[in-house]
Order: sequence, then structure tokens, then C-alpha cells
Amino acid sequence: MKNRYTLSILSLALLLWAGCKSKDKNAAAAAPPATPVNVTEAKIINSSYYDKYQATVVALNSVELRSQVTGFITGIFFKEGETVTKGKLLYEIDRRTYEAAYQQALANLASAEANLVKAQKDADRYTFLLKQDAVARQTYDQAVATLATNKAQVQVARAGVATARTNLSYSQIRAPFTGRIGISQVRLGAQVSPGTTILNTISSERPIGADFVVNEQDIDRFYRLQRHTTDSTFKLQLSDGKMYNQAGTIYAIDRGVNNLTGSVKVRVKFANPQDSLRDGMSAVLNVLNNESGNKIQIPYKAVIEQMGEYFVFLAQDTIAKQQKITTGPRVQDNIIVTSGLKEGQKVITEGFQRLRDGGKITLGMPPAQGAQGSAGGGGAQGSGAASGKQGEKPKQ
Repeated sequence: MKNRYTLSILSLALLLWAGCKSKDKNAAAAAPPATPVNVTEAKIINSSYYDKYQATVVALNSVELRSQVTGFITGIFFKEGETVTKGKLLYEIDRRTYEAAYQQALANLASAEANLVKAQKDADRYTFLLKQDAVARQTYDQAVATLATNKAQVQVARAGVATARTNLSYSQIRAPFTGRIGISQVRLGAQVSPGTTILNTISSERPIGADFVVNEQDIDRFYRLQRHTTDSTFKLQLSDGKMYNQAGTIYAIDRGVNNLTGSVKVRVKFANPQDSLRDGMSAVLNVLNNESGNKIQIPYKAVIEQMGEYFVFLAQDTIAKQQKITTGPRVQDNIIVTSGLKEGQKVITEGFQRLRDGGKITLGMPPAQGAQGSAGGGGAQGSGAASGKQGEKPKQ
């Protein structure tokens, strides 16, 4: 009986040992293999990057040409769309009426001056006679009053000449400054009215400006840039994608903040020697970011976005650790990391699609792994997706 009891215990122990060994084998078989990945080091690179603002090219001086006298257009002396110099004759309004008025004003002045001469002589004569007590005091007083009246009439006549001369000059409309003139709004023979009829518009182009708006939080930054800028502070990108080859400086900052939008208008001035910039053009103004300089950069394809936050996987020996980062702007195929990474840390750039925080990794992806992906290799398919999306927004 004792031997039977001993054999039963031994048999039970063997069964328990065999079961534990089988369980250990199954657990070992269920453990996932290490994921092959590629890594790169986070490097500090001297970077210059820009903040982008939508801008509109504007003339620093633009004037609507209007008539200041009434009449019919009798002459147009420019080619539409050309650059005209200051003082060039542009339009002429029928001058005959204004020329006649001017001549009449000159004649009135001459008559008033002749009367003044006569009155002056009479006054001098009666003054002498009064001293000799040879003329009545009343006659002397009348002569003096007549002299004063004639002096006033001369002033009136001179004012009439100035008015007639001004109206005559208004019959010829000249360029107020050097600039480009637009398409004429009136033709020969058209009647114009003072102050209401727009004849044309002329705008300056050398130099020229670019207007954009900034948030009120950035006003101090642009006041500092107004005092000190370099040739690389402002760069203008044209609508065709090309960069304009002239440096800009701040020309003006608007007097106050728009209380509806919380923004302020800033105007940057550019030289325009070739007339490449035209009033009304759309452009993108690139403003050098204050944080340009030596910054950590990593490949853009290594960044993962989750719920508006950005992460990367770091390779720590054979373990992958997920790390939260703060990103800056993109620089070609790289992205600047403002916090969360240190120089020299190894960032996983390929093979992280199936990784979890703390997952095992092995460095170096098989060269033919991308081709095996179509046969069911999950890691290879993830790598292909990562390289295919390079340059797009961070992967989720």
C-alpha cells in the first residue's frame, strides 16, 4: 500500500512538471519577435526659417486724376499703361474760355493800376495844396479816400488774375509724380465736371510696398525689426513661386490695432528697378523667425501625430521608447524640434508603424523587406508607407 502511494505521488509530480514545461514553451512561442528598424541621430544644424504672411503689393503713392474745371477733353498726351514722369502733360480741357477769362483779368488789373496811379497823383497834389492852405479840407479827404479805394481795386484785380491763371492751368492736367498711369476713363470729346469725373489713376512703383497683417501680440517684434533689419529679414515670394531678388525694409506700421480683428497692418518697402512688382499683385512675405539658429533637426518622416501632439520613437539599446516632442517649422525634408530631444539621441525613422512604447527592436531593416511586403510582411508594408509619405504631414 505504501509503495502504491509513493508511485501515485511521483506520477502526479511528473504530470505537473510536464504541464509547466509545455506552458513555458507556449509562452515563449507567443512572444513577438523584435521589430527591425532604421535609426538616425538627432543633429544640431544652423537653420534659417521664415514665418509666412499673405501680402498684397501696393504702390506707396497712388492718386486718382480728376478735373478741377468743367469742359470737354481736347487732348490726351500719353500711352495707357506707360510710366510717365512728374510734370508730363496728360490731359487737356478746352482752354478757350479760361484763356479769355485770364486775358480779361489781366486787362482789369491794368485798368485798376492806371486808376491807382491817377489817384496817387491827385492825393499827392492835394496834400501839397493843403499845406499851403490852398484847397478845402473836404477835397483833400475825398482824394485820399479815392486813393485807398483804387489800391483795394488793384488787389481785387490781382486776385482775379490769380484765379483766372489757376483755372487756365487746371485745363491742363499733369502727372503729380513719376509713376505708371492706367487706362483712361475718358476719351477725346468727353465732358468732365470738377471733382466728380475720374480721368485716370497714377501710381508710383519705385520703390513699392507689400501690405500684410499681424496679430497684436507680434507688434513689438515688428517695431524691433523696424529699427534693425538685415538683407535676409524679409523675402517676398511671388505668385509663381519664385523669390523676389530684392531685400525689404519696414516702411510703416499702422497707427493702431483693428478692434474687430485684433490685427495691425504692416507695410514693407522693396526696391523695384525692373518694375517686376505691380500694384495689386498677390504674394507671400517671408519674415525671418526669431528662433532661427542652431536647432535640433530630424527627418520629417519620423514624426507621429496623435490627437494634436507629436511623438517619435527613440532607440535605446534593444527597446523602443516613445518620446513627446514640440516641433517647429519644416526645413526641406527635415523638421525642427524645439523641445523633447537632445543632440545625439537615436530616432527611429523606418519600421516604427507597428511599434509600441517599450517594444523590442533590432537595428537594420532587411534590404528586400519592401518587396516582401506584398507577400504579407507587416513590417515591410509599414516601412513602405513611411517612405512613401515623406514630405507630407506627420503620420497618425
